[in-house]
Amino acid sequence: MLVQKINHRLIKQALTIRTVEEKFLSLFSEGKLNGTVHTCVGQEFSALAFAGQLKKKDFVFSNHRCHGHYIAFTGDTRGLIAELMGKASGTCGGIGSSQHLCNNNFFSNGIQGGIVPVAAGYALGNKLKKNGAIGVVYIGDGTLGEGTLYETMNIISKWQIPLLIVCENNFYAQSTPQSVNLAGDIRARAAAFGITTFQGHTSNPEQLLHDAKVAIEYVREQTKPCFFLVETFRLNPHSKGDDDRDPEEINNYRARDFLHIFSKDFTAYYDNYLAAIHKEVDDMVNSILPEPEQAMDAYYQPPVSDHNNNWRPLIGINKRQVELLNNFFKQQIVDNGRMLFLGEDILSPYGGAFKVAKDLSVLAPDKVFSTPISESAITGISNGLALNGFKPFVEIMFGDFVTLAFDQIVNHASKFHHIFNKKVTCPVVIRTPMGGKRGYGPTHSQTLDKFLVGIDNIKTVAINTFFDPAIVYDSILQEEHPVIVIENKTDYGKKILHHQAANFVYEINDAPFPVVKIKPVVSVPSLTILAYGGMADIVNNILSDIFFETDLKPELIVPSLISELPVDIIIQSAATTKRLLVIEEGSAFAGIGAELIAQVTEQMDIKIRIKRISAYAVPIPSVKTLEHIVLPEKERIIQEIKAYF
Repeated sequence: MLVQKINHRLIKQALTIRTVEEKFLSLFSEGKLNGTVHTCVGQEFSALAFAGQLKKKDFVFSNHRCHGHYIAFTGDTRGLIAELMGKASGTCGGIGSSQHLCNNNFFSNGIQGGIVPVAAGYALGNKLKKNGAIGVVYIGDGTLGEGTLYETMNIISKWQIPLLIVCENNFYAQSTPQSVNLAGDIRARAAAFGITTFQGHTSNPEQLLHDAKVAIEYVREQTKPCFFLVETFRLNPHSKGDDDRDPEEINNYRARDFLHIFSKDFTAYYDNYLAAIHKEVDDMVNSILPEPEQAMDAYYQPPVSDHNNNWRPLIGINKRQVELLNNFFKQQIVDNGRMLFLGEDILSPYGGAFKVAKDLSVLAPDKVFSTPISESAITGISNGLALNGFKPFVEIMFGDFVTLAFDQIVNHASKFHHIFNKKVTCPVVIRTPMGGKRGYGPTHSQTLDKFLVGIDNIKTVAINTFFDPAIVYDSILQEEHPVIVIENKTDYGKKILHHQAANFVYEINDAPFPVVKIKPVVSVPSLTILAYGGMADIVNNILSDIFFETDLKPELIVPSLISELPVDIIIQSAATTKRLLVIEEGSAFAGIGAELIAQVTEQMDIKIRIKRISAYAVPIPSVKTLEHIVLPEKERIIQEIKAYF
């Protein structure tokens, strides 16, 4: 019989996975673990066939149903149990729990589809290192509804990235049967991208193990991607809750389950194996129960603000901002072994929409990757490269398109370090131009910084025209966590410190992400203004006009790190002026100004006059006259200062 052909060691491994999964459901019902539990009962041989046949140098990315994959690849049963029980000894200190595991090249995240480009980036990193390692990424049939999967399949095929995509098809997306929401042939979807495909079934483990090994060897030897469709059965509910499927259907699945057949044909072996595994798992649970949970001070350290008050004079540079940006990247792409540059249409001679990438592909063709129009996938690939030790800079052609990469920023880049209990860092850098005044219209002119500064654990930087942007980028090179850089489109063509108002002093401090302060030469300032990015240059050009038309002496403060505002510097100035004005190019509601004012109000003991000036909350029009009305301009700024202060 078929069951006789299977190595009994694999039977024990499969039973271990199943026993642990069933124990999790028991522990949940007893209130001894938190969160949710997605068990893989019925799918165990998929884990063993792929994750269980990789080399130690290889990697696995998994999804919400990841426990079997984890045990098969790492063998760390105790660490997994402790993790779901919320203990500090868990593989991620109890922080990630069921869906977020990291150990010895194993990574999981429960966001459908999002792990696929991250896995592709990690595999690309191995290819660049030429270390012979490959990777497996597990998806479910429900993931076939996610667009980022197809973006990634296109790229891994074109770039020949050694990644094996394993699709575990259990015919249900949570509680929805496949017939309701999946069109066409699953293998044909991968084949359409020129990817070699395989198919197997967990009810025939011997054949599945053989074919899985062939697929793994294909990816390793050919350095190409592969897609393997595994048909399987999920015998338990989607998670810990009720199961709405037809009981007869589940019973039919159970009758075809290999371990069930083994238990009937080899009852003595099965019972002996199961008794020993149950004892081992129960002993683990009993030893883990009294262990402590993670301490808060080990998990979270409040950020320390260090806005250095050592000020020095600013000096103009007779070069356009875009030239300086391009010079920085041309030097680093050659000299910095970790740096990679990715983006749409960045190869020479075009060099990107705003020419920041000009000549990079000539200087370092193996480190510059011109990508399809796939913002989610290229950001995810950059995340994977960052996890694998590289310093990827991904260019999003227009800031408006960063919304297409939001999942990769919010649910992946910003989370990895903490959900994996600080085992990894993700030093990805996402650069993008923002701002209007170019006539590009509603979807190419937005300033969306307020959506970015609210993302925890990511630094958001807005460069300006007051100093060499290389100063900021040198600091970014030292960062081991994600950074988003906003570059204003109208600033690209301006020279550094191209305008200096008469009777004002221009200073910069020594912070890694410097603050610029522009103040009257002699007079005590009577109006504190905060502006940043492209808006800072606009305000700088009208400082004298503000004084002549309002009789207020402005002091302009320009931060570059807008996710951590220089509140101490603002308060020091506002304590003198008793007036604070925030001018931003985005809309005001829940914006940068709102956050700054909240912090200032919390920390100041004296009452001051406060106002925001921002874009009107409508889509930015292309027609020039309307665009200049919607976005803050000289006339409106001065009129509102007069009216309010």
